[in-house]
Amino acid sequence: MTELTILPVGAEHLSALAELERLCFSEPWSEQGLALLLAEGSLGVVLLRNGQAVAYGGMTTVLDEGAVTNIATHPEHRREGLGRQVLRWLLAEAAGRGVAQVFLEVRESNTAAKNLYASEGFVPCGLRKGFYRHPTENAIQMVWKKNEDEGL
Repeated sequence: MTELTILPVGAEHLSALAELERLCFSEPWSEQGLALLLAEGSLGVVLLRNGQAVAYGGMTTVLDEGAVTNIATHPEHRREGLGRQVLRWLLAEAAGRGVAQVFLEVRESNTAAKNLYASEGFVPCGLRKGFYRHPTENAIQMVWKKNEDEGL
C-alpha cells in the first residue's frame, strides 16, 4: 500500500519539483524559478507518494485573480487522478484567499489537460499564438470563476 500526502510546497521540495519539471516539460522551470512558489501571493502544492514527489502545481495571485503556473505529474504516475487532486487543492486554497477567477494556458494539442481543466470548470477564453516553444505551439487560455453558491 502506498501512502499519498499532499502538502504546501516548501523549500525542501524545490529540487524534486525541478526534477519533475525536467521529466514533464520541454522548457522546465529551474529550482530558482520554482522558488517563486514560496513568495507571498503564490501557492504551491506537492503530492508525495511514500515520500517521493509524484505531482505538483503552482499558482500566483494578485488581488482576486490567480494564474496557474504549472501542474506536473511524474510520467509513471499519470492517469491516476493526481493532477486533478493538485488542481482542486490549488482552486480551494485560492478561493479561500478571496481569488474569484483563475487563468491558465494549455498547449492546443494537450487534450488530456484540456479535458481535466474543463471537467473542473475552466472554459476557453482566448488563444495565444506561438506561446509555447520546443515545439512551437499555440496556447488555449482558459478561465475558472468561483461559484459563490458552492464556495468554489
